[in-house]
Amino acid sequence: MSEIPAEQPVPVVRPEVWETYGPADLSAAPVFAGGFINFGYWQAVDLEQPLSQGDRIRSEQDLYRHVLDAVRPEGGRAVEIGCGLGLGCALALEEYGPAAITGVDIHPQQLQRAREANSPLLEAQPRRLRFVLGAAESLPLGDAEFDCLYSVEAAQHFPDLPAFAREAARVVRPGGRVAVTSFFSVDGAPAPAERLAGLLDSFASGLDIARPVSRLDDALADAGFRDVQVASIGPQVWPGWDRWLARLWEPGTWPRNFLTAWEQQILDYYLVTATRP
Repeated sequence: MSEIPAEQPVPVVRPEVWETYGPADLSAAPVFAGGFINFGYWQAVDLEQPLSQGDRIRSEQDLYRHVLDAVRPEGGRAVEIGCGLGLGCALALEEYGPAAITGVDIHPQQLQRAREANSPLLEAQPRRLRFVLGAAESLPLGDAEFDCLYSVEAAQHFPDLPAFAREAARVVRPGGRVAVTSFFSVDGAPAPAERLAGLLDSFASGLDIARPVSRLDDALADAGFRDVQVASIGPQVWPGWDRWLARLWEPGTWPRNFLTAWEQQILDYYLVTATRP
């Protein structure tokens, strides 16, 4: 395991998360071409044509762009929660022009990989990019330090959404924006936890946590955020994700059941945005 600086104590990491993002290194899996570790936003990709690795990487980048468009980080200080390899942080710096960006991840091995993957950018712009070890529920960041906070496909792992929302309210300045995109169970779906565990190994193992999207909506509102908006982006995620999975998995294998869960209205992919008053 990579050496961890003494001033950054290791957060408590659930075993499923530790294994998946540490020794197993999900970012190296072929299905996550490019290393972004997200399902992708496929609106700009022609799904009627054979998919290329370039299409896959564009889908991952476009999911970041969709989220970054919602928080508008230009000229401000931004923080990404669950930054993984930090490639989204690099994209934000290159395309959106924030004054500075901080990537936070709970896994020390991921942070080490992020520093290695972005070493030229860290060397060239040390005042604009940094990576910090920390949990979403206990951020090692200053009060009102950021103009915006965003998270891309990480909240399905957060064990305590209200604690995350309170920390987001603490570190975002008044008037700042928050955007979270991930997959959640559909409000009103009967027995979602049991049904998702029956369809998808990532829910059965506890890696992904089945909760309705209203749980995050309510947590943000209770933490003091206003103008909380929840938008389904499932049509731009699930069909393309399944088309890409079809290159590697046969119908009936568990990864293909993400589309099934969406079609059965158990699971969907959402963008949740809010403003700190």
